[in-house]
Amino acid sequence: MSLGDKAKDVTQKVVGKVEEAVGKKTDDAELTHQGQKDQVMGEGRLDKEKAKDAFDGK
Repeated sequence: MSLGDKAKDVTQKVVGKVEEAVGKKTDDAELTHQGQKDQVMGEGRLDKEKAKDAFDGK
């Protein structure tokens, strides 16, 4: 996993957490949902890259 890919995935998770928090504070269900979706997508990509690294023996 390249450092740039990891940083991008972690950033997506953080942005998702912020979106979710802002959505909850402003009662914006769509923003809350988008934040949750971004968190899941970022975590999924991180897990996929970790599995590839483990398979490659890194």
